Amino acid sequence: MRAVPVAALAVLLGILLVWINSDTGDSQAQCRMAPDGETERDMARFKAENHSAFVVGYTGEIGKALVRDLSKLQIFKRVVLMGRRQVELDVGPGIEQKIVNFDKLDEHADLFTGLDVGFCCLGTTRGKAGKEGFVKVDRDYVLATARVSKAQGCRQFGLISSTGADVNSFMLYSKTKGEAEAGVTQIGFERLSIYRPGALLCKREEFRLGERILYVLLAPVFYLFPTSLSIPVESVARAMVNHVVAPLGGSGPQTSIYFNKETHEASGLHPRGCAK
Repeated sequence: MRAVPVAALAVLLGILLVWINSDTGDSQAQCRMAPDGETERDMARFKAENHSAFVVGYTGEIGKALVRDLSKLQIFKRVVLMGRRQVELDVGPGIEQKIVNFDKLDEHADLFTGLDVGFCCLGTTRGKAGKEGFVKVDRDYVLATARVSKAQGCRQFGLISSTGADVNSFMLYSKTKGEAEAGVTQIGFERLSIYRPGALLCKREEFRLGERILYVLLAPVFYLFPTSLSIPVESVARAMVNHVVAPLGGSGPQTSIYFNKETHEASGLHPRGCAK
């Protein structure tokens, strides 16, 4: 009789593994969804205003989803992707790549001229870059990008942070993210949008065993409560776009922090990454 529960558990885990590796959260489903009426009007107005943007961190999962969205929507007259190396991309017109040295970003200040919107998706892991490398990318490069772009006229800045970001945290990851948020907030963009997404649903090119195990264990929660702990990368990207095209209101710098559920809502996309 004990074999029955074991077999049932094996089947359940198999289903969860299939779900994790399915097209849930993939752009093929997400990109079929058109913006709602109000957002569509905002996009049309925004496009007519001839804005230009830059994206840093465009080789990461959210960055790649964002570039796909910008390429499809064509709301900017020019989009500059700034990174440490040239990569192969399948993008539409108006999107270009520029090589920069983030350790000497001031030397590339001219590349930010005329770019009034910035999307910052920079991020690495301690396992990949080490402690010092992680802090350099997730805090120092973020702050350098914000500072240089603001000096060159950037008005809106969207920053990918993380759930649990806290400048007073004892954990390196949370503390570093919190320090990046605090530093960017002080720069004074007309609109600063900070995103603290939960577990990112995507098909990573690199295999992360610990993350895969965690996602399998939490798969029932992700499915039953899709806006609580997880979010497709396409939803994060679309939320960033929707906030940028919304009219600026009020006076003085506007800073907003969007947690996981609020990012889901702002995207207008189905929480499980398929058509509504």
